[in-house]
Amino acid sequence: MDLVLEAADRHLLTPYVYPAGWPEGEPCRQLLSLFVITNLGALALYLLFGTLSYYFIFDHELKKHPQFLENQVSREIAYAVRSLPWISVPTVALFFAEVRGYSKLYDNIEDSPYGWSGVFLSMLSFLFFTDMGIYWIHRGLHHRLFYKRFHKPHHVWKIATPFASHAFHPVDGFMQSLPYHVYPFLFPLHKVTYLGLYIFVNVWTISIHDGDYRVPRLLRHVINGSAHHTDHHLYFDYNYGQYFTLWDKIGGSYKSPTSFEGKGPHDYLRKLREK
Repeated sequence: MDLVLEAADRHLLTPYVYPAGWPEGEPCRQLLSLFVITNLGALALYLLFGTLSYYFIFDHELKKHPQFLENQVSREIAYAVRSLPWISVPTVALFFAEVRGYSKLYDNIEDSPYGWSGVFLSMLSFLFFTDMGIYWIHRGLHHRLFYKRFHKPHHVWKIATPFASHAFHPVDGFMQSLPYHVYPFLFPLHKVTYLGLYIFVNVWTISIHDGDYRVPRLLRHVINGSAHHTDHHLYFDYNYGQYFTLWDKIGGSYKSPTSFEGKGPHDYLRKLREK
């Protein structure tokens, strides 16, 4: 995040926003800047990619499903917009620790002992580490001690749209993002790679709520896509994973998506039309 902060300081904040005498490295200034940048960035990613997905990928026929709620899209957006600033508070604390040099993020490829191969391997390990972390956090949020207060608001959306992707209770939203932020404190990661992965995970979160169940046949039971996550919303105790089905299979919570078996939401709508 320090790359974004440096760019903001150079092109906007120093010459136009903050007093000339306020040093760029001053902690209070960094915290304030990170809070604004994090909120604007999260909102921009959510609205930009959510809107693109909603209009170009999401099947609007799903809005005719009986479990699609009245005014659902506007309700999803309103809930997400209210939650994002609260989610950003602990997130900014972690970004601040990164900016102050407490993480293992590095600037140059030469700083990695494994060069470009290290960058590639870190991308894979990031995906597998965060997938594992999110699986257990997500599954824990389904425990009766936490579900009703923190995770149930996200399950209001049985037939989700891309705008449901960030419509979480703030505690739920931060907890499920925690593995992304913990990784660079445990393992070396290139700063630009981390920024790209941060954008990727937000887009992926939108994609598993987009109602497009198409997956290459060979990957149907490997990749945790929209079909899998739709069944999680519908049937509750299955498919907690984020990118892969690995941990659901290890944890005994894997469910073959009903849409792959001709029993999904689209099939339900087809049968309604036939009647």
